[in-house]
Amino acid sequence: MKLTLMAAAIALMMMQVGAGYAADFQKGLEAYKKGDYATALREWKPLADQGNAAVQYNLGVMYDNGRGVTQDHKEAVKWFRKAAEQGDANAQYNLGVMYDKGRGVTQDYKEATKWIRLAVEQGNAGAQYTLGQLYRRGKGVTQDYKEAVKWYRLAAEQGLSVAQVNLGVLYGMGKGVIQDNVMAHMWGTLAASNGDENGAGLRDWVKKEMTPTQLEKARHLARECVRKNYKGCG
Repeated sequence: MKLTLMAAAIALMMMQVGAGYAADFQKGLEAYKKGDYATALREWKPLADQGNAAVQYNLGVMYDNGRGVTQDHKEAVKWFRKAAEQGDANAQYNLGVMYDKGRGVTQDYKEATKWIRLAVEQGNAGAQYTLGQLYRRGKGVTQDYKEAVKWYRLAAEQGLSVAQVNLGVLYGMGKGVIQDNVMAHMWGTLAASNGDENGAGLRDWVKKEMTPTQLEKARHLARECVRKNYKGCG
């Protein structure tokens, strides 16, 4: 999984760097956008060394993806940890992912769960989805499909397509919820509309088992769900 610099993280950095560092940060940001990662690193490294959590998070992303530096997962973990310990939700989530995957650290599902829960407490959609994955797989927690559904749903309601797909799959399989092809089709449709090919696959999979009336209901629910911005969609 490639970790990315998200728009929300950029905005947070702008708030955290302060006026005295804004010029350096902006130079690094412009370089990053242009793919000039070496310049971005040069401008941002001093800010990270001075304890800026959001910039530390971004250095972690650069090391994890090998942008402007030799790819080094251990170095990525170092920067994610520094930011995570300061309460940065994106860093907490990414540190949890590193423990989940055993990337740069010894794989440790309980440690992964610890950091992911901290990000969940701040409403991080990726963390909500990943916690759902941990419950579905029974890694670091007791396997519990109902809990998986709960966390997938919260992430799906934030528009995260991969969570929408997984929630739909559990509806299709009847795990953690009552089996419901209409709901499975609806979530697959929503994920597909957000560009997720797996959403289209899910939609087409359950379509074979549905009546025309059920298909029309699923399409109607999908339209209504978009209108409600994914909240309260069943």
